[in-house]
Amino acid sequence: MSSVNKVILVGRLGGDPELRHTTENRAVATFTMATSEVWKDGRSGEKKEKTEWHNIKIWGKLGEIAAQYLKKGKLVFIEGRLETREYEGRDGIKRRIVEIVATDMKMLGNAGGLSQDRDDRAAPRSFRQTDDFPPEEDDVPL
Repeated sequence: MSSVNKVILVGRLGGDPELRHTTENRAVATFTMATSEVWKDGRSGEKKEKTEWHNIKIWGKLGEIAAQYLKKGKLVFIEGRLETREYEGRDGIKRRIVEIVATDMKMLGNAGGLSQDRDDRAAPRSFRQTDDFPPEEDDVPL
């Protein structure tokens, strides 16, 4: 039996995407995304909320589109896979990071019910990654 590595998230951007290019000039956009869960505490009856933060990475043309149209606070659907990588920080300490490598993105709405700006109305709403093979790990900018 084969395995499955699939992630589907709907949440809001924690900041504007940052667009970088590899040494081979391949675009990669990165940003954080928040997903929240709300429930009523059974004992106290209080409303509780927990927010999870996710690191998102989008390669190629899809990354360029994300950097162009997504902004902090935007509601977005992301589909992709989990990827864990290790790197050495500037302080020399090895660290591990878990990221979602997005292969599909849909812009779902505007931030906080605010009116959409002119560029947002003209923006395409759904995108899919077409190139399945990202560059080697050594080519990823930190």
